[in-house]
Amino acid sequence: MSEFVELKASVRERVGKGAARAERREGLVPAVIYGDNKAPEAITLPYKEVYKQLHTGQFLATVFEIDVNGKKSQVLARDCQVHPVKDFPMHVDFLRIGKGTKVSVSVAVSFLNEDTCPGLKKGGALNVVRHELELTCAPNAIPEVIEIDLAEADIGSSIHISDVTLPEGVTSTITDRDFTVATIASSGPTEAEEDATEADEAEEGDGEEAASE
Repeated sequence: MSEFVELKASVRERVGKGAARAERREGLVPAVIYGDNKAPEAITLPYKEVYKQLHTGQFLATVFEIDVNGKKSQVLARDCQVHPVKDFPMHVDFLRIGKGTKVSVSVAVSFLNEDTCPGLKKGGALNVVRHELELTCAPNAIPEVIEIDLAEADIGSSIHISDVTLPEGVTSTITDRDFTVATIASSGPTEAEEDATEADEAEEGDGEEAASE
């Protein structure tokens, strides 16, 4: 499960584009903390800390504890604006975590037992449809990764969200369909695909004969 990552911040005395540019020149990243029925707080964070956390690959699924001059708030990053060319963080939006808060986060998928998977040993290929799952849970229950066991997956197997064991208290954000997470595909055409191809070729041949008559 996620652990808190501590960040120290300062109050932003001024807001606006001009003030934000000046803060970036000083090695700071402008940010805002909002939500939990409280007034928004404009803050700045050290650029190096934000850059480091942004490149962990878990930035939007990490619970941060931000210390603003001694006042601490537990938050989740909901958006990070990045420079379109230089790829550095320009502004971050943080959501306060209140009592009973539930959040939707994207969590990476990892596959177990690929080396012993029956379908892969027969020459099949793992086709990952979703590399991340959109999950809903309490902020302190965010999984670091969702593991899917391929020990019994054969060629033609489809792994749906209903086949995935989620941690207690964690549910799929998508609830209106049993979507596919991954499949074990054949390296060549299946019998059904070959039959369909033969049928298409037969229909084309019949059409050409009819046209020549």
